[in-house]
Amino acid sequence: MVTGADRAGPGITVADDSRVTRVGRLLRRTKLDELPQLVNVLRGEMSIVGPRPEDPRYVALYTPEQRAQILSIRPGLTSPASVRFRDEEAALSGADWETAYVQQIMPAKLALDLEYVQNASLLRDVGLIVRTVAALWG
Repeated sequence: MVTGADRAGPGITVADDSRVTRVGRLLRRTKLDELPQLVNVLRGEMSIVGPRPEDPRYVALYTPEQRAQILSIRPGLTSPASVRFRDEEAALSGADWETAYVQQIMPAKLALDLEYVQNASLLRDVGLIVRTVAALWG
């Protein structure tokens, strides 16, 4: 993204976002932009599987119960919500993308993440990693 992108626009990147550079579009399309987060995993700040980090502006919209549960575990590189909403940018390509995100996509993602938090297991994590890899090459 261009320098200062976090101050020049929304916390969510939508299709044809002018803040994303040409190289950035390629990295985002191939999901290679996620590789630096492996450093966070090695530091113990993130897990391979867990709810994806959300922009604080949207976390503020969570209910206290949602916030407590979602933030009770380390964020992850992949989650059921990130697999399900792999093409989120394209889904938010309308004029009123933020309303669509807050009223439709965010509640669906939260439901998936809450279900994951309540039923997490090693077997489930392995299955999710397989689904993530399949989605990247599918």
